[in-house]
Amino acid sequence: MVSTAQETATPESAPDVPVRPVTSYRTDLVTVLLGTWFTVGLMVDAWAHNNVPQLETFFTPWHAVFYWGFLVTAACVLWTCRAAFRGGRLPDFRAMPAGYPAAVVALGTFAVSGFLDFVWHTLFGIEQNTDILFSPSHLGLVTSMIVIVTTPLRTAWARRDAAPVTGLRALLPAVLSMALAATLVLLFLQYANALVFRPGSIVAALTDADEYHTSNVVTSILVTNLVLIVPLLTLAKRWVLPVGSATVLYAIIGGLCAAIADFRNLEIVWGLLVAGVLLDLVALWLQPSAARPGRLRAYAVLAGLLTWSVYLATAVLAGPSVESVGTAAPQFVPEVYTGVPVVQALLGLVLAAVMVPGAAPLRGPDPAA
Repeated sequence: MVSTAQETATPESAPDVPVRPVTSYRTDLVTVLLGTWFTVGLMVDAWAHNNVPQLETFFTPWHAVFYWGFLVTAACVLWTCRAAFRGGRLPDFRAMPAGYPAAVVALGTFAVSGFLDFVWHTLFGIEQNTDILFSPSHLGLVTSMIVIVTTPLRTAWARRDAAPVTGLRALLPAVLSMALAATLVLLFLQYANALVFRPGSIVAALTDADEYHTSNVVTSILVTNLVLIVPLLTLAKRWVLPVGSATVLYAIIGGLCAAIADFRNLEIVWGLLVAGVLLDLVALWLQPSAARPGRLRAYAVLAGLLTWSVYLATAVLAGPSVESVGTAAPQFVPEVYTGVPVVQALLGLVLAAVMVPGAAPLRGPDPAA
């Protein structure tokens, strides 16, 4: 549904300029739930590419879930924008609710990319390794998907309500939308996804057994930390960060990582959920927002520190003993397992400082007064 309510025009706006319609909360929630179906379909397809041998056809049950999710989501978006298609002419993007014009364009991009994906698989076969993440048709699909699933986030961002919107329930479509986008980004960065490692592999990286493996794991932690922290800081830049956002984000990303790893990394996923709950407790305490840049930076520091401290602790508790890792009596490297969370905390601080530089400077006396 599109609400009949309209945004208040500013005094400077011309009276003949159409005012965009406003989507209702129910419309945004339905859109993001359908986007969740859409995204889960891609997760299932990613699981199949990683775990089903000799996958040599485009027509699979996993593709069916994925593309049906697209069709239903597309129908919802187009129905919401139906007023823009009246008259038999080109769509009037000004008649679409805020956030929806980009989604309509992305629907066309996705359809073209889907056809190209069929052609690509027909000519070159089905990918099952890292090359799947660099297929041009797949990159077109995931880019347009991110635009589509973030529609509720854009609509919420564009609203300028008289009373500030706060709380997870009021902002749930926006939070879910952001979580889906982060999940899609991490899916196509899975060659640097620290959450798919099993505890034993992480424990091995904390030792001096294999320097290359240690570098691979800590680099993956840095990339994954970016994907986890940027969405939370983005939400806090527009609103007071809703308590529950970290748990929602971490739960959805954890589901992706479990599917990719064929559910062999569940200890790490559970640890991620624990970290999400801890971060929500921190958000309840600090209430980070752009209006409080100091608290926002403190939250970013604690996000990196807590998430990866819990990650490493989970691996050590659930993984094998150090003596069983490798063949040359490896030893724990204290600089690694103590320094990694600190580095991620510093990265969070840098991100917060860049995304929200600080409060507006104080104005001095007006010289003309």
